[in-house]
Amino acid sequence: MTKQVNNKLNIATIGYGGMGTYHVHGLIAAEADYLQVVGIYDIDQERKDVAEETGTYVYPAFEAILDDQEVDAVLIATPNDSHKDLAIRSMRAGKHVICEKPVAMNTQEFDEMIAVSEETGRVLMVHQNHRWDPDFLQVKDIFTKRQAVGDVFQIESRVHGANGANGIPGDWRYLKAHGGGMVLDWGIHLFDQLLWLVDSPIKSVHSDLSYILGDEVDDGFVAYITFENGIRAHVEVGTSNFISLPRWYIKGNQGTAIIEDWEMNGRIVKATGNDVENKPSPIRAGVGLTKTMAPPVDGVTETLPLPESKPAATSFYKNFYDVVVNGAEPIVKNDQVRQVMQLIDHILA
Repeated sequence: MTKQVNNKLNIATIGYGGMGTYHVHGLIAAEADYLQVVGIYDIDQERKDVAEETGTYVYPAFEAILDDQEVDAVLIATPNDSHKDLAIRSMRAGKHVICEKPVAMNTQEFDEMIAVSEETGRVLMVHQNHRWDPDFLQVKDIFTKRQAVGDVFQIESRVHGANGANGIPGDWRYLKAHGGGMVLDWGIHLFDQLLWLVDSPIKSVHSDLSYILGDEVDDGFVAYITFENGIRAHVEVGTSNFISLPRWYIKGNQGTAIIEDWEMNGRIVKATGNDVENKPSPIRAGVGLTKTMAPPVDGVTETLPLPESKPAATSFYKNFYDVVVNGAEPIVKNDQVRQVMQLIDHILA
């Protein structure tokens, strides 16, 4: 099959399974006005056969992508331990690079990739796609506008799931040599969201990794992060949680927001500011009494739906196109990604 080329930004994909397929037929296809996939390469013959069946051109080797002068950019969607080498070789061949996350196995590898990007003048952008999640945009809106819960002082961000005794889905994701484990798999998203949200240096980090499933890599973790501005964060990923806790729990000095899941089920309970004469009456707490934990009296708080948040104005791929073609500012900046990698290095040390 012959690849088709026009005046769009032409992208070749390395890796066709999982996220690679999603990029080709989902994300890039949705930006067809200015992007197109001109071909893919994968070491797995079955995946190459599937690509050809869908009408996608298959390069005979990775080197063929590097030699193809019509390829403007390379998308890397392969196991984590291969990212650095593939990205550096692509940039040295004159290609811009989009790299799946985590961008590398550690900060040192990423620094080598950044150095080649600066040396060659090729764009290197990391696909930190969960910055575009509606639930995160909602939290960002609550955090920055402040009128919903007041000044935020604690953020709890969780992703929970359970696959019984099947362990971590996938093949290489539970192998340490390939960069498996939940810190690198889901932590890379949650930490990226958190550090993009809170504009303050980190003061302290405490973490606990889980190995319940018996693999050589972590199947979950809890991280407690305190920022110099006083904000505290609880970040948690679990793969043995048969009952999931809320995706987000945000505490402010005037209210609390909860987002249960990615479907945006949630609410805000906030102080009304009304001067109410009635005081809370004691309630029975187990075999004791308490006023402190009694429900608020009428008029002290109000329950509100989550405010409507607008979707992000620019998609990742539209931004990548504008960076390459028009010199725009990247939404996902490499210094931000580097901060996340440093945090992960600390947790995995």
